[in-house]
Amino acid sequence: MAVKITGADRGTPAEQAGLAGATLLSIDGNEINDMLDYEFFSSGPKLELALVRGAKLEYVCVEKDEYAPLGCTFESYLIDKKHSCRNKCMFCFIDQLPSGLRETLYFKDDDERLSFLFGNYITLTNLNAHEVERIKKMHISPINISVHTVEPELRVKMMTNRHAGEVLKYIDEFAGAGIEMNCQLVMCRGVNDGGHLRKSLEKLGGLYPAVRSIAAVPTGLTRYRDGLYPLEPYDRESACEVLDILEEYGEKYKRQYGVRVVYPGDEWFLLAGRPIPPDEYYDDYVQLENGVGMWRLLHDEFMNALPDQKHTLLPRAIDVATGTLAYPLIRMLADTLQSLHRNVKVTVHCIRNDFFGGNVSVAGLITGTDLIAQLKGKLRSHTLGIPEVMLREEKDKFLDDVTVKQLEKALGVRVRILPQNGGELLKALLK
Repeated sequence: MAVKITGADRGTPAEQAGLAGATLLSIDGNEINDMLDYEFFSSGPKLELALVRGAKLEYVCVEKDEYAPLGCTFESYLIDKKHSCRNKCMFCFIDQLPSGLRETLYFKDDDERLSFLFGNYITLTNLNAHEVERIKKMHISPINISVHTVEPELRVKMMTNRHAGEVLKYIDEFAGAGIEMNCQLVMCRGVNDGGHLRKSLEKLGGLYPAVRSIAAVPTGLTRYRDGLYPLEPYDRESACEVLDILEEYGEKYKRQYGVRVVYPGDEWFLLAGRPIPPDEYYDDYVQLENGVGMWRLLHDEFMNALPDQKHTLLPRAIDVATGTLAYPLIRMLADTLQSLHRNVKVTVHCIRNDFFGGNVSVAGLITGTDLIAQLKGKLRSHTLGIPEVMLREEKDKFLDDVTVKQLEKALGVRVRILPQNGGELLKALLK
């Protein structure tokens, strides 16, 4: 595939060779189809680039340090378009969104390149034999895989894709090629738990160290499920049953491998009314982005940073908003801080997710609409702290497109965006 080079980073070999504006055909004879091809084939110290300028074919030799970036930029980061999802999973959160939100929220990606580059989870149903071989050849690792179940027929049912079962073979192929995998099980009550969960943990755990971690999280259900598969949220009893199985296999693999391999999402402990495990439980927090260990890590980072705040503070006050899941933790951290520094007043507000309803409890899905409705007239200071996960990447809008400025105007406060790191959170509260 011919790829247009739109620019070159300053000081890079691409700038020195004047590659901007040329069309890249190949590197060392290898066709460039996307960013993975480009990154892999441009990593060497000596490169021969086949280019087209105008109508003229040119060959340009470039020398650089091995693994140093060549420096080309392209119209899109992936070079070609994202691979969209071909499944219609019974638990898909995007299918549970109301209409009227910004268009980008409705795009379902299922792209192995985003898995390697950004940690996205893929289902494998988009892969063909060529792409599987490329992953093995380039040794693209780790790959994050949404497995849900290792039983082919059940996986077809859960994902509404007739190929969902047969592509499970790729997990064994990747393991045989030494590709590391992090696996995810989205648990649906009465569907893939119980004995089905045991089969998944037995199969995947048996592939360690290729399968280096397995996270299990409960499915999130909104109130926009008309026409979708009838699912019920987990309650305390059913959460305990799932957690017991996850703990059983975690202990088994801990004895066998020295690491747990199986990591329950934080919600299981909260739903079951059980204490969050200590730091050593999570090994190297490999599934942190999946909500596994976030509670413990935030707590420990905050508490470890407290002894450094020994000086007398001037009086200050801040209101903090968070979701129902994190509220007990943030409230406890705020109380601890205030017990040590009497001049600091932190008022924590628990925000119900009325916008999505259901059992959606994470702070990252709180909307500006709910913040305004539930905080108006209840704030005790002139500053409102909100966790950065509530906002899109640009840190300016909530999921419902309410802006930070609109929130400030509606509530008559200054908004402070709070970081996820516990130590940085402490500093932000004390500013």
